[in-house]
Amino acid sequence: MLGAELTADQYLKRINDELARIDPNDMQRWADHVFRAWENEKFVYIIGNGGSGTTATHMSEDLGKSSLRQEDLQDESKKRLKVLSLTDNLGWIMAVGNDLSYDQIFVQQLMNYGQPGDLLIAISGSGNSPNILAAVDWANRHGLTTFALTGYSGGKLKEMQQDGLHVALDDMGMVESVHLSLYHWVLNDVFARINSAGRYATA
Repeated sequence: MLGAELTADQYLKRINDELARIDPNDMQRWADHVFRAWENEKFVYIIGNGGSGTTATHMSEDLGKSSLRQEDLQDESKKRLKVLSLTDNLGWIMAVGNDLSYDQIFVQQLMNYGQPGDLLIAISGSGNSPNILAAVDWANRHGLTTFALTGYSGGKLKEMQQDGLHVALDDMGMVESVHLSLYHWVLNDVFARINSAGRYATA
């Protein structure tokens, strides 16, 4: 836990240093995958455990609502981004965890929902969460695109993913903070493209 060793000033410097190490191309590809799903009317599924599970919820809520202009939210003709956080179906998660095993909580949902061309965003700081690996393995074998957000060494997930963004840092809290911080740029980029805004504005 870096915050237990560093002062506030040192912590801010360290997180800035870690952000500066990120390859912007990884961020751009992440946004490209999400925008392509919108273009092709495919689903985006997001999964994670613990803090990363709530990050999945946060990402899903933002992409579902904030990829459109506020004034377009009640326009029924407006094309929407189809996005679900598979961490949020609590009853299903408990049933699968109880009746099968916890490593099946995401893959069982994908078996019902997932279709070729859909996007699975898998978040795992360690890269070794069994339920994440099971879902990514299934997605890879059934024609979905997999994009992983990892930390530490990247674990098995970094080897299995089709694409991804890696935060090479051995501190879970900071890894999770970097993932969510970078995500907000991805959201803004997708919003700009969907709405022809910002640098994507048409004359």
